[in-house]
Amino acid sequence: MAGRMRGWFRSSGNNEWMQQARTRLAQAFLDMDRRQSAAEAAVHAARQIFPRQDHARAWEPVRARCYAAADAYLSWSQELEAAERDNTWLPAGQARTDAVIAQLADAAAGIDAFYRQRQHTLEEAVELARMVPRLAERVKADAARVRAQAAASEFAGYPSVRQRSGALDEAMLTLEALDSGAEAGRVREAANRVQAQVKELSEALAQAPFRKPAATNAVASVTTRLDAVRTRARGLAPAYSALLREFHAASSADLTNNERESQRAIDAAADALARARAALRENDPETALELTSTARGGLGEAEQLIDSVTGRLAMLRSVRADPAEKVKDVRFRLRDAQMLAVSRDLVSEWGSVLDAQAERIDRISATLSGRHPDYWAYVTELDAVTEFIAGVVERMRKQAGRPRQQ
Repeated sequence: MAGRMRGWFRSSGNNEWMQQARTRLAQAFLDMDRRQSAAEAAVHAARQIFPRQDHARAWEPVRARCYAAADAYLSWSQELEAAERDNTWLPAGQARTDAVIAQLADAAAGIDAFYRQRQHTLEEAVELARMVPRLAERVKADAARVRAQAAASEFAGYPSVRQRSGALDEAMLTLEALDSGAEAGRVREAANRVQAQVKELSEALAQAPFRKPAATNAVASVTTRLDAVRTRARGLAPAYSALLREFHAASSADLTNNERESQRAIDAAADALARARAALRENDPETALELTSTARGGLGEAEQLIDSVTGRLAMLRSVRADPAEKVKDVRFRLRDAQMLAVSRDLVSEWGSVLDAQAERIDRISATLSGRHPDYWAYVTELDAVTEFIAGVVERMRKQAGRPRQQ
């Protein structure tokens, strides 16, 4: 009986079924594996090319299903191989084969669903990764060409050309240090830096011929401005003396050092201008341009210091000639604010505040007495009232006031 059973297990039909099962399993596994490999490569490319997009996290559960299906395939295939070798019978063999094939198909479907949701990005990443070696070679060639142009240029000594040449050399060293097995993302990033430096050096070379004319014009312009500021500075001392003679001492207390500080700023500007002329003679117009910018800054500071004195004198004389004009302007602003409070039905909230400003204006007006009234205190206090009123108006406009009922 046992011999007859062993003979039955060796039947060609049993071997044929096992071979067919193994063939179907292999086909399903290879189909899933092909899809998995393609998706895995695309996710890897996307991780390098688009590092801020986290496709890898979404890929993990899909890959886990693939690994589980592959484990099931390998385990069942080994059982089939052993059964075929030993001529043993596998209970429910067809059902188990169908189940593993279904698991492989389900994993493949999961890959397809994952890929379809991100197809554009993944395919773009793969294409960009494929192009990275050509990009690197192209930017290396561009860098060599532009670097040679810079070295041979008559403007090679200009600071902008030197600095950008050095930056390009540094970027090239980084790119060339990457070996052929480096990730596409790192190579692409390094190549993009080289490309950016190539562009900056090219622009520096293109602008270099215009630096000398620009520097020549700048030196001439600043020379003219320096002469004008020196002329204006001669009026500062007389203006300050007039402030001391004509007005209360507090009116000029904050301007005591303006003459000295303005002269310091003028001297610094003159020194920067002299160095700019020297740089221009030495064929270094870019340094000359920087120095003329420094000189302009000094002259601007000097002008502000001078104007603070001469402007203060003119303003105080104007107020002394007609003190009421200043008060009239502040009262006009107060009336506007009061009308706004009425129109928005905010009198209960802001009416007393604004009325207090009217009393404050009256008190300030009464301070102009004696032989030497303090017009500066008069002006600054009225300006403070004006600023306070402006703040109240701004707050009222932000409130949801109700329109006044007619």
